[in-house]
Formats: sequence, structure tokens, C-alpha cells
Amino acid sequence: MTAVRSKSTFLGALLKWGLVLMLAGIIALSVAVAIAWSDLPSFEDMKRSPNGQSVEIRSDDGTVLVSIGPSFGEWLSYREIPATMTNAMLTVEDRRYWYHPGIDPIGIVRSFVVNIMVGNRAQGASTITQQLARNLFLTSSKDYARKLREVVLALAIERKYSKEIILELYLNRVYFGGGAYGIDAAARKFYGHSARRLSLEEAAIIAGLVKAPSRFSPSADAEAARRRAATVIAVMVDAGRITPDEARAADPALVRFAPQGRLAGVRYFTDWVLTELENLTDEANEPLQVETTLNAAGQAWAEAAIRAEAPKGSQGALVALARDGAVKAMVGGTDYVRSNYNRAITARRQPGSAFKMFVYAAALESGITADDIYDDKPVTIGNWSPKNNDGRFAGPVSVRQAFALSINTVAVQIAEQVGFDAVAEMARRFGITTPVDRQPAMALGASVATLFEMTNAYATIANGGLESAPYAISRITTGSGRVLYSRAAGETRQVVAPVIAAQMTQLMQSAVEQGTARAAQIGRPLAGKTGTTSSNKDGWFIGFSSGITTGVWMGRDDNQAVRGLAGGRAPARAFAQYMARAVGGTPPEALVTDVAEDEMFLEPDAQSYGITPDGEPQTEGEPPPAEDGPRLDQDWLDQTLKEPQPAPQN
Repeated sequence: MTAVRSKSTFLGALLKWGLVLMLAGIIALSVAVAIAWSDLPSFEDMKRSPNGQSVEIRSDDGTVLVSIGPSFGEWLSYREIPATMTNAMLTVEDRRYWYHPGIDPIGIVRSFVVNIMVGNRAQGASTITQQLARNLFLTSSKDYARKLREVVLALAIERKYSKEIILELYLNRVYFGGGAYGIDAAARKFYGHSARRLSLEEAAIIAGLVKAPSRFSPSADAEAARRRAATVIAVMVDAGRITPDEARAADPALVRFAPQGRLAGVRYFTDWVLTELENLTDEANEPLQVETTLNAAGQAWAEAAIRAEAPKGSQGALVALARDGAVKAMVGGTDYVRSNYNRAITARRQPGSAFKMFVYAAALESGITADDIYDDKPVTIGNWSPKNNDGRFAGPVSVRQAFALSINTVAVQIAEQVGFDAVAEMARRFGITTPVDRQPAMALGASVATLFEMTNAYATIANGGLESAPYAISRITTGSGRVLYSRAAGETRQVVAPVIAAQMTQLMQSAVEQGTARAAQIGRPLAGKTGTTSSNKDGWFIGFSSGITTGVWMGRDDNQAVRGLAGGRAPARAFAQYMARAVGGTPPEALVTDVAEDEMFLEPDAQSYGITPDGEPQTEGEPPPAEDGPRLDQDWLDQTLKEPQPAPQN
């Protein structure tokens, strides 16, 4: 009897202390929840993007080129969220959402039993409110202390906010992969439209991403995303969220996904766009959508052309400009992953004979004509005697022949006749910003320039001597649709008279049809010029046809020679490979090689020429000293800036 009484007393004491501890736990939990409740931020504070600004850069057809930073899309209120989206999410994430206080006791018990039977943490029991607490305030660690804090915060959130507000916060903040936070960001990323008009199939795909964003992401595995959506739809029927007829009418196989961002080569362009973006808007908080001029298909062709033609161990770059200055393609190197140095924009290289365009433009402006005759013979200026690549001299040749065959001695004679200062000023007028060497060797391209500048100069010739400033960004909007920038018609300036541009086009057409640039031909009217520097260190081709001007450069970053590199070879072939596709499908256009009488003497804007208001030429800084030896060292100049050329035509 005594033993029974003792056992009863022990059980009574155990129950008593158990109740005391439970009460103490409830009090402690209540105090913790009350403290958390008082510390919770306001609804407006929780709406703010917590992880910085996102920028989405698109091509001219709307294709996403790259998304940088987190994407939060547009904030949708609870009433704006489609019921299909709400039902799909509640079905797969929290069926008893409307009934529990922030934690789900039934789910906890079920999870505990399953985990005991099949292994620890095989099934979770987090409610939507707990997930929201974790996403907003906690880390993703799996320790019990973090889980306890999650429970406290979930209970506090349920006390402070309505179920509708909590669901609104969750659906606008949950992560769906690919940098997309919230259903609107996910809808725009995967479908290209707002979450306001999600179909049942689309909503099911998004709801299926929460558990494993990378595994079921449409951008990673579209078929896996569709299979997961079919499962979600079946579960929705089981939960009574939709009818069997609605489920049968929904077909995830019919969902079409938006084109996803491209990587690698296009990053040269998008990196440059980001630097330009800073000059056009000071918006630093809202998500930005940047519409650019880049043609997505053309960019792929440009990258393929450079990869295919760049000699082994060398780099390549390409820039393509439309008539209005819009950048249609940009390749800054053969492999962005290995080197993000943009050789199209930043690299300053000697252009070789491609620089002769400025020599001959100055000559034509001074009154020299394409039919004037010069003697291709040995020339000496000071202690410098320039030579032709083949070491021979053709005798009397026309200006047209000299340009087409890239004869060095005639180019130097013409530059000396019109004045080396005049040639330098012509390069300045065409937008060359680097110091121009005014020594005689400048006639053969001894100065440096960027591919972007040189391509723009040739585009000016293609445009009748009228320069349209190059640009890449056409429109900038926020995620909510607010327009921050929309490009108006750009300013232009007349660099040379139309008649000079037409005459230069004639010379360049001769170079393609009869001279050093024959490898660039694409079966339609084309004008351009090759360039090759000392010991084949740089190869250039720049030309235009049917409204597009494209420049190609190839060489090594360490400025070492590249065996067999010449402007009329790999660069010209890469140009042809890209341009044949870029202008393919458009009607061939005749080149402007003649102008009407009333345009013959059109005067350009003096200030755009680099002329001061008082009529004096603007001066520029002293040219940089040569790195090795005398500037006009005979041995160096014997090899400088020459390119392979065919024998003179009879």
C-alpha cells in the first residue's frame, strides 16, 4: 500500500512539475512573442527591397541579355494576386494556412512521425508564416536555436498582421530562383509578363519552384518544371482548390517560356552599358529595365565570326553600328570568362593602313582627285624611307589605285603634300581622341586608336559625312513601368562635305573590288579598308554595306606578332561572315559614290572640325615619346605598318 502511495505521489509530483514547466514555457514563449511583436518593423518597411537594386538589360527585340542583382518585380497587393497563384501556393506549401496561429501543430506531429520512421529531417513542417520569418529576418541554418526563433517570430507576425497581409508579403518576397524574388519577378523572368495574368499552368510552375528553385527552374530544365507543375495541379484537385475539369483543361506542356539571358560574349556589351547607365539616371533603389540597341541574333553571329577567324593565341574584337549610331553588335574578345577586358572599347592599337582613310579624306578636301597620278617610287623624308610590303615600286599610279592596293609610298607623299597637321586634324574631326602623332609615319597609322572610334569614323563616311553619335541605350524604365529615360533623336554634325564622303566611298569600294580587301566581299555593294601593322601585330578591316558599318580588329594583348595575320585575311573574313548574315534578307543598297550639285560644297560645322571660334586650329598635347629607340629608326620603319598586297594590276 505504501509503495502504491509513493508511486502515486511521485506521478502527482511529476505531473505537477510538468504542468509548472509547461506553464513557465508558455509564459516564456508569450513574453518572447510579445517582445518580438513590439520589435517587428512596419508593413511598409518589410515591403522595401532588402538586397539592393536589380538591373535587367534587354536587346532590341526584348530578349533578356543579362539580369544583374536580385529582381523583385512589381509589388502586388493581395487583391491583385490571381486566385490561381494563391491557391497553388497554399496547396503545396501550407494547406491549413487559414486556420493555424503561425505554426501548424498537425503538421509538426506528422513531420515528427515521418522523420522518426524514415530518417531525421526527411520532412519539414514550416508554415508560410515561418518561411516568411526566415526569409526576412533569419539565416537558412538548420540548428534548433534558429528554429525556435523562427517559431517565435511566426507567432508574433500572426499577432500583428492579418492573414492576407502575411500572404501578400510572402508571395512578393519568396525566392523562385534565377535571382527572382516574388511572383511578379518570377512571372516576368520565366514568361515575360506580369503576375497579374498568370494562368493556372503558369501559377503551378511557379508554386512548384519554392522547394527546389534550381532543380525545377524553367531556365535550367523546362521539362522538369512542366512535370512538377502537373504534380502541383493534381495536388490542387486533391485539396479541393480546383475542379477535375479545371485540371484537365490545364496543360503545362503548352506553357511557353520567355527567352532567358545569354552569357559569355554579350557581357562585354552589357558591362559597357552599365557604365553608360550611370550618366542617364540617378535612380538607385527601384529595379531597372534597360532597353538597348543590340540585336541578339546579330550578336551571336558576331561572336561566332570572331571565334572562328581569330588566329590561335590571338584576340579579336568587333563593333557594328547602324546609320543612326545604334550599336548592333559588340565583341570585346574571344572569351569573356578568361578575360573581361573590352578590346572594342578600351584597347588602343595602331590601325595601320586603316588610318589612310584620314590621309585620303584630307587629300580630297584639298582638291586632289581619285584620278590624279602619283609616282610609286622610293621616298625619303629626313632619315626615313618608307617601303611597300612587296619591296617593289609600281611607278605611276592613280590615287584610286594607290588606295585600293594600300601603297605606302603614295600615302606618305600625299600626306606630306596636304600637310601632316591637316591629316591629324582630319582624324580629330572624325572623333579620334587619342594623341595623333604628327611625324611622317602617321600617314601609315603609327598613332593609336580604339576600334570603336575607328568604326564610328568609317560610319560617318557611310552616312555622307554626317556623324551620328554612337549609342546603346534607347530606354530605361523602372519595374513599375515609370520611364526614366527615352532617347530622342540624337544630335549630328557634318564632319566632311557629302562630296568628300562620296569620293572616299569610291576609293573604299575599289579596295574591296580590286585591292587588299577582296576577302571581305559579301555579294552586294561594299566599301572598306584593311589595316596591318608592323610584323603583323594588328589586323584590321572596317567597312560598310546596306546601312551597317562594322569594324574588326585582331591581335595579341601582349603586342607580339601573329604569324599570317593581315587585315585582308582573318579580319576581312570575320567581317564577311558577320555582315553576310547581318544584312542578309534586306534589299541590297547602292553605295553613295556621287552627290547632287547642290551638295557639292556643303560646309561642315567649323567647331565640329576642331576649329576655335577665331579660326585657328585647336592644338593637342605633345605626342608620347617612342618606347624603343629613335622615332624614325630606319630598321623599325622598314617593317612598320605594312600589309600584304597583290601585285599592281595592269
